[in-house]
Amino acid sequence: MMPVTVPGQPLRHPLDPDPVRSSKSRTVFALGVVAVLTGLLVGGIVPATLALLLARQARRDAYASGGYLTGAVWLRRGERLAWAAVTLATTTVVVAAVFGVVNLAENPGGQDFGPSVD
Repeated sequence: MMPVTVPGQPLRHPLDPDPVRSSKSRTVFALGVVAVLTGLLVGGIVPATLALLLARQARRDAYASGGYLTGAVWLRRGERLAWAAVTLATTTVVVAAVFGVVNLAENPGGQDFGPSVD
């Protein structure tokens, strides 16, 4: 019996594994969602950092697998969400610092003594 081939499709060895979605790509996406949801509370920086580190590992694993690990779309979405969360957390810290400096400039701290006290 002769194997049937589809024109334009490369032959695949029977012992090759089936393509599988990477579990790391799903985890990166989930961490990205959590990071965006908590980004304004500055705590989103932790899951965002974890998502970006895990995305880097997932890309290396996908490259090493030779195309048998899929999930690049979820990985990109998770990375975008993680970067959005980093931006939100950074913006929150900058806005809080500006409010703090303005508040300190309007109401300087320390004890105010009268003009007759040495």
